[in-house]
Amino acid sequence: MTYQTGIMAPAGLSPESFRQFAAEVERSGFAELWVPEDCFLNGGIAQAAVALAVTSRIEVGIGIIPAAARNVAFAAMDLSFLASAFPGRLMIGVGHGMAGWLRQVGVWPASPLTLLAEYLDALRALLAGQVVTRHGRYVRLDGVQLAHPPAVTPRVLAGVRGPKSLALAGQHADGLILAEPVTPAYLQFVRAQLPSAGDPLIAAYNIAAVRDDQQQAREQVRDALWWAGDPAWAPELAPLPFAAELASMRRSAGSAAEFTRQLPGEWIDQLALTGPPSVVRARLAELHAAGAQHLILAPVGRDPIGELSQLARVL
Repeated sequence: MTYQTGIMAPAGLSPESFRQFAAEVERSGFAELWVPEDCFLNGGIAQAAVALAVTSRIEVGIGIIPAAARNVAFAAMDLSFLASAFPGRLMIGVGHGMAGWLRQVGVWPASPLTLLAEYLDALRALLAGQVVTRHGRYVRLDGVQLAHPPAVTPRVLAGVRGPKSLALAGQHADGLILAEPVTPAYLQFVRAQLPSAGDPLIAAYNIAAVRDDQQQAREQVRDALWWAGDPAWAPELAPLPFAAELASMRRSAGSAAEFTRQLPGEWIDQLALTGPPSVVRARLAELHAAGAQHLILAPVGRDPIGELSQLARVL
């Protein structure tokens, strides 16, 4: 199986800009568009609905819905409607979400792992048209069945990163969504946490900039790497040979801007996909060989729509 190349929509696009962005992703030749749900910007299900409506070919992935944010039955109603209206074009990502954001709205669970397992099982059963009864710690359903389950059941992926969550996803989801940066070494780590049987679907996000000049591409993504070294990204960064040094640099930097200014170019090339089309294509091939089938590029900069024409040079 060859890989699919997709685009991640920047978080927080205005509704007008988002419509234009989604249409341009399809016109540029990409196979997929993935939409985030970052607090407190744009809702993932709403964005997916718009993206599906203004396109005719591409698949649209939601990456991700925090499990604690929506009752699973009501989420299934919305997702089932989209999957039925646009058969075979919806993929659904569910994860823990960011603890800080969910604490802001009072829904962070005492056991995120338990919630995610219960939620994934119930959502997949509902979308498959089953009558669902659950008496779990968090998910409680009594004879719930969708009136119009989709003819083509969408895949439900788990957006997770830690070892326990990855192992859980291998048992309760159809595949994985991995947040940036995804490297071949990180993919090896991920696959080691999964059950030995099967070949899970993996969607891998990476910040990307395609430029004929390598240094120009590095500078395009530099400011967008402010999160590198943050403890939340430790699982993705741990396989990198400079992980400890990077974390130390982040701790000693006075600000995120100062931290990104200090990043060596060679590190940037590992934290993002940068360079001429041939270089980025080679990186994509390495990621596919390491186990990722959906390779998602996240454009950065003030003109994300304009960036699509540059990124499309890798197709």
